[in-house]
Amino acid sequence: MTGDKEARATTADTADTNAASAEIDARIAALGDWRGPVLSRLRAIIRGADPAIVEEVKWRGVPVWSRGGIICTGETYKAVVKLTFAKGAALPDPAGLFNASLEGNTRRAIDIRESGAIDADALTALVQAAIARNLETGTKKRKA
Repeated sequence: MTGDKEARATTADTADTNAASAEIDARIAALGDWRGPVLSRLRAIIRGADPAIVEEVKWRGVPVWSRGGIICTGETYKAVVKLTFAKGAALPDPAGLFNASLEGNTRRAIDIRESGAIDADALTALVQAAIARNLETGTKKRKA
């Protein structure tokens, strides 16, 4: 019986992920300006950082990437595409990608403007550090 429950849960999770991915695809397509290709490129880098990353849509359509907890969100504003890392204040950022929301104790963000470059290697490392932090934190909580 347990195997059947796990199979159904996996199927439901896959369906939810596929639906979220389709919703993110539609959101990117609907942008109709420079923000669509930028968000698409960021998404590809994030997803490429770890095959176990899950895409979700929360808070009225905001793309969210998770593994062991939220890694980051991808929001679009008139002048920027913003990646907000849930535990960014605890992450190493040797490339200095974080350039927004620096005053908080938890989150950090990267604002990408229309003419802004994306350092794919540095973003990949940041995503992987966020995943490691999530998995480490989740392990500590389970042991307690």
